[in-house]
Amino acid sequence: MVTQKLINELSYKVVGACIEVHKLAGPGLYEEVYHQCLEKEFNLLGLKYQSELEIPFIYKGQYIDCKLKCDFLIENLIVLELKSVSEIHQIHKAQTMNYMHLLKVPRSILVNFNVTNLYHEGCEFFAAKSFKDLPKE
Repeated sequence: MVTQKLINELSYKVVGACIEVHKLAGPGLYEEVYHQCLEKEFNLLGLKYQSELEIPFIYKGQYIDCKLKCDFLIENLIVLELKSVSEIHQIHKAQTMNYMHLLKVPRSILVNFNVTNLYHEGCEFFAAKSFKDLPKE
């Protein structure tokens, strides 16, 4: 059963994997480097994920072929969006939240690898309204 506790524990594992990649690779590389390293890390952790998942977009009842892709969908519960930029902008946050809502998952995480301390400077968490409705335990 999906609970807030399960989502929080999974978020902790995902961020831990990001921290491990950041610790070994360092800041300032292209996003694709971190993406490929995270695939290896998620495999080592035994996490189920989809990489570069195409997100269906429906406009007024019709499918729009616009090639929206999120970096990772983890365990069908968390969208992980990666950046390697000098500064996170509101549009990055909006993109991450939109992907979460379009995929109807309870949590999304935005990670910027171009920082010195990934945990304190590079991670932002977003919760869908549905997250509050999940049982706590």
